[in-house]
Amino acid sequence: KFMKRYTLLAVILMCTSSFAFAQTSVFGSITEAKSKIEATVPVVIEYLKKTSEKEGNQTILTNGTEALRKEYNAVSQEFDLYKGNLASCIVNKKKKANKCLNYHTQYFRSTLTNYDNFVSYLTKKNGFLGVDDDEVKKDFKPTEIATSIDKDFTSAAGAVENMKGSEKARYFENLKAEDLKLQDFNTLVK
Repeated sequence: KFMKRYTLLAVILMCTSSFAFAQTSVFGSITEAKSKIEATVPVVIEYLKKTSEKEGNQTILTNGTEALRKEYNAVSQEFDLYKGNLASCIVNKKKKANKCLNYHTQYFRSTLTNYDNFVSYLTKKNGFLGVDDDEVKKDFKPTEIATSIDKDFTSAAGAVENMKGSEKARYFENLKAEDLKLQDFNTLVK
């Protein structure tokens, strides 16, 4: 009788710890990606302000900000879809979860790369010369961001493997939390 209780306790502790690990890891990489994406906005806006003041042309700031808003909103929408798709892969496609995760990660990586290229294009020194401006300091590496999230979701898939469907779904519902969504563009513009 004592051994049965001990074994049951060990199983419960293992399930709880793998669940906690999965949650911490997934939400950690999502939070890191969120902050890196959001951090691009003030950097670019500051650059556009300096450039428009230097050139004496306010339309550089106005048009650049509007173009950045459009691109950022596209990434924001894709970020929400990506998180939902990854959760769906784990919850609904148990046998093909890794293949599903890889597919969505490639698409998201492509979205981030396009955004990074846009930001780089927008912040080139002297416009058409194509020289990176040393003043633009951004910590944004699309492949690194997408790979980190993919690894964490792959780990989470293994960690939540023994959960029932409704428990998995409830676990991944947390991805829809407001604090895991990208901030509205206007709140990032200083």
